[in-house]
Amino acid sequence: MAACAQRQPAACAARPLATPRPPPHGRARLPPRAAGPATLAAAPAPAPAARCSCSCSDAPGPRWPAAAAAIAAPAPRRRDAPGGGAAPTSGSGASSSSGSSDGSGSGGAAAAQRRRVIAASGAAGGMGGHGGGRGEPVDSLPKRLLLGVAIAYIALVVLLPFINVFIQAFHKGIGPFLEHVLDPDFAHATRMTLLLAAVSVPLNTVFGTVAAILITRNQFPGKVFLLSLLDMPFSISPVVTGLMLTLLYGRSGWFAQFLAEHGFSLVFAFPGMALATMFVTMPFVVRELIPTLEQMDPSQEEAARTLGANPLQVFWHVTLPNIRWGLMYGVILTNARAMGEFGAVSVISGNIIGKTQTLTLFVESAYKEYNSEAAFAAAVLLSVLALMTLWVKDRVEQAAAAEAAK
Repeated sequence: MAACAQRQPAACAARPLATPRPPPHGRARLPPRAAGPATLAAAPAPAPAARCSCSCSDAPGPRWPAAAAAIAAPAPRRRDAPGGGAAPTSGSGASSSSGSSDGSGSGGAAAAQRRRVIAASGAAGGMGGHGGGRGEPVDSLPKRLLLGVAIAYIALVVLLPFINVFIQAFHKGIGPFLEHVLDPDFAHATRMTLLLAAVSVPLNTVFGTVAAILITRNQFPGKVFLLSLLDMPFSISPVVTGLMLTLLYGRSGWFAQFLAEHGFSLVFAFPGMALATMFVTMPFVVRELIPTLEQMDPSQEEAARTLGANPLQVFWHVTLPNIRWGLMYGVILTNARAMGEFGAVSVISGNIIGKTQTLTLFVESAYKEYNSEAAFAAAVLLSVLALMTLWVKDRVEQAAAAEAAK
């Protein structure tokens, strides 16, 4: 009792002491000091020590009905849980942990609910923060100044140039804009941009998924080096990338004779442009999937294999449902990067009008030729494609947060 009171004074003081039990068989207990037969006959029975009715380990005797009732009772709920659901409060930690130890009862349900709330908060915070965080109000002068500086910086660097492109493209009306959009060279550049994205995104999606699973599910020599190679497109300039590919696959490159014998050309042609785009967009899917796969419990895949599922069935029914939001996020980033690529494609394509020109290359050529209206029209189309990509990205984040909150 004393040790219990030292460790949990508030809990022991708040709970009533259990009713003392009578001595066994109605016999008096011996006093602490030695006594003769006459003293034993006259000595009153000392009251037994009261037991504390808390859950500490020093309290002897059986568990109490009060603790059992607390475990069986549903955990208190919060009304501010994400996704409109309820979450257990901090005061129900003992009951939920006790109930989840045997995998049954309301305690297990409360623990599962708490895990869902934590997952929802993490999804909302890690993928954009759609209401997932509850920050402090901006109620002081330093915070307001910092917020004003941030807004002004974003407006000067991002918002005003973006708005100015639309103003310059439509300052003479919609007619000149449509005239440039319907130009054959403009239309060809648009088709090349969309075609490059349509080729590079699926290939990098398949490669990134396979590479991420291989890296996270296996240990092999050179794993760190492989991760460094996957990050190389982030650190190499796109112009250098185009030059490397041109030197390797060009007329004086290592594969020049082989390509010439088979009548296949990479440089100044669409295959080389697709290869350059795939190089610069390669890391996005891999880097989005590796953290997701590391957080996934591999025992789910092991259980599926134990039940007789083949690798394709394990991926389709177990792995893919757990990584689909990260995969979609990587696909969106890959698509945005592919449509906006300039440096590597410019070097390896030769920027041939009507043949190897994309929208980004069309903007540069039109602006250098003082055809600013055509350049602004192409910039508007690229901006619209970027806005569509951002909208899809936002919808993916909202869907992921909503699913995690369920």
